[in-house]
Amino acid sequence: MGVPDPHNGWTFITNHARVLAAIADDPNARIRDIAAYCRLTERAVQRIIADLEQDGYLSHKREGRTNTYRIEAGKVLRHPAEAGLTVASLLSLLVQDEARRSSQPTEPAEPAPRARL
Repeated sequence: MGVPDPHNGWTFITNHARVLAAIADDPNARIRDIAAYCRLTERAVQRIIADLEQDGYLSHKREGRTNTYRIEAGKVLRHPAEAGLTVASLLSLLVQDEARRSSQPTEPAEPAPRARL
């Protein structure tokens, strides 16, 4: 399948959220694999993981040559607009969408419920 070309311009999902979702999908993923999945450099993934660990959203345990990551799912998101939402709620959307895309590549995704503003 290969890695698609990088995207230029703004996106709805931050690189931090993408890295977190990749780790949620595979807690033993190598930085190289996370970088390829997220279309980032390995150094960028290392910085993002350091950010997430520094703020308590992620921790890791070294087992031989492998890191096993642990996500703090109950931790609240940082931005005031998401006050009260947890990492688990964010990941449930991202991981659910990824599962849907990989299991049904030819069918269009169901529209998400509209947010009330």
